[in-house]
Amino acid sequence: MLSAFRRGEWRTSLDTAALPGAAGSAYGLALVPEIVSHADRGWWDGTRTELPPFVGRRELLLAAVELFARGRVFVGGLGEQDADDFRALVWETAGLPGPLVDRWCALLRDGLLKRGEPPAPDGRLSLVSLPGNTFTCLNSVLDQAERSAAVWVRPSRREPYSAARLVAALLAVGWPAARIGLYPTDRRGLHGLLKRTERQTVYGGADLAASVRDSPALTLHGPGRGCALVPADMPVEQAVAWLLPLVAGDSGRFCTNVRTVICADREQSSALAVPLAAALDALPPAPGGPDWPLTVFREPQAAHRALRSVHDRMRPGDRMLTRRDPIALVDGSPCVLPRLVLLQEPVRECVREHVRGCVQEYACHPLVGHEVPFPFAAVLLAAPDAVRTITAEALFVHRPAK
Repeated sequence: MLSAFRRGEWRTSLDTAALPGAAGSAYGLALVPEIVSHADRGWWDGTRTELPPFVGRRELLLAAVELFARGRVFVGGLGEQDADDFRALVWETAGLPGPLVDRWCALLRDGLLKRGEPPAPDGRLSLVSLPGNTFTCLNSVLDQAERSAAVWVRPSRREPYSAARLVAALLAVGWPAARIGLYPTDRRGLHGLLKRTERQTVYGGADLAASVRDSPALTLHGPGRGCALVPADMPVEQAVAWLLPLVAGDSGRFCTNVRTVICADREQSSALAVPLAAALDALPPAPGGPDWPLTVFREPQAAHRALRSVHDRMRPGDRMLTRRDPIALVDGSPCVLPRLVLLQEPVRECVREHVRGCVQEYACHPLVGHEVPFPFAAVLLAAPDAVRTITAEALFVHRPAK
């Protein structure tokens, strides 16, 4: 039973949630009810005035990230955990293969090393609510830890172990216990945390974007809707080599991954889509090789829902070009293999629909910008106005380097 970390201690809870895992495993998570987080805010207000000045944060963060990737720490409810234990745990519970964990640890470290001068810390209590698709979003925890009086971390209920390990690593290098918290909650508990913190960073999909409150201190990281624009004169072989890592990299779990490939004409779209699908079909199931490893789903229903969301959005005439069976069993759990769809009709119009300022769907084709936690892309033609709308609403627009 993974513990919460609050009021400077690892703590259990009467409220718990079962966590996914490989067949025969039984994991749980201690949840923090809203009434408890409300009381903890009062505790923080009484404690913060007694804390001494805190300097040397960047050095401690670097040490913690190094320990997170390679060291041994104590995690409440799990006990002593070394790097191999952590990798075995996230493979068994979240289906993250070792090569992907190694890469994501390196990205966390490199991101911290590339930061500029540390910001002047302020007196705010910050919240970071994390997604379950990748633990590289822990970089927001590092950012808020450096700039805030304290940071409370709400981990994903699908994969809370990386957040707990980072909290444990921070404590191990000397981070003040009162300045860090791990607050696993349900959706209602998240809204309570939003009300009781002064700066918030929240990761989530469009449904979450529509439900969180408006706040000038809220930064919402929603769908990336990554797309790629293929120049008309780009050779097919070169285009496939360029697109493959954009679609399949990081098991398709980053907001930067390409979901929509926009071609210049029908001849190019057909010529490009077939070899790109073949390249995706050649990727081995997880854990696979070190280049583009795939993940497995420890919740089989989630795998089938994600796959069905692609097939249900296809329209008459659309072609699924990837040929393998869409799911392979790996270590007793489903691994959803990459999917590539060639849209039949050109996209001539793209109407934006918003809910509280967040784009929910494109009314042009339901596969445009569709995000799933495995490699997937739709190849299409689009009229100039539609291209402008798609790219305007994408956080990441990829063009080949000149």
